[in-house]
Amino acid sequence: MNKRHLTASVVLASALALTACGGGGTDTAAGNAGSTSSPSAETAKGNDADLAFLTGMKPHHQQAVEMSEMVLAANPPAGVAAIAKQIEGAQGPEITQMTTMLGALGQKVDGQAHSGGQSMGMAGHEGMMSEQMMADLNGATGTEAARLYLEGMIRHHQGAIEASEVELVDGAYPPALKLADEIKQGQAAEITTMQALLASL
Repeated sequence: MNKRHLTASVVLASALALTACGGGGTDTAAGNAGSTSSPSAETAKGNDADLAFLTGMKPHHQQAVEMSEMVLAANPPAGVAAIAKQIEGAQGPEITQMTTMLGALGQKVDGQAHSGGQSMGMAGHEGMMSEQMMADLNGATGTEAARLYLEGMIRHHQGAIEASEVELVDGAYPPALKLADEIKQGQAAEITTMQALLASL
């Protein structure tokens, strides 16, 4: 009797242990399922890094377009004119993309360009031209305008690449991450072209 009673107790204890484990597994799965919804929602709406990238990069691009317009009006060498047109053609549509993204993230956009070089606490403003540098470029012509443009735009692109790298690490909004990667790759290639043009002047 004692032996049978002991055996029954062991079986009962094992059954209870299995039931407890099974319940724990279910709770864990439910917990994991619940935990994935929050990051997903956060990704959909973006985060502070996305907003910093977009609000900083938009005026950064606007200044690059303005610089390109200045040098194109200054009768630069053909190679410099070609890269200026390429930069203007790429960054104009990207400004529109950033405006759309900011609107999707609930941010009010004024569409105004900010060409000053003062830092506004945004990574996207790294490498921007000061007002004096913009004035110097606007007043130059020919080879001198080309030199000022290339020197300024190389720094400009380097700043944009740095900001894009920060976004790729810290951002969460897929369209902004895609744009950051495109900026990083495209502007790195343009830097190589501009460095060669600068050396040839």
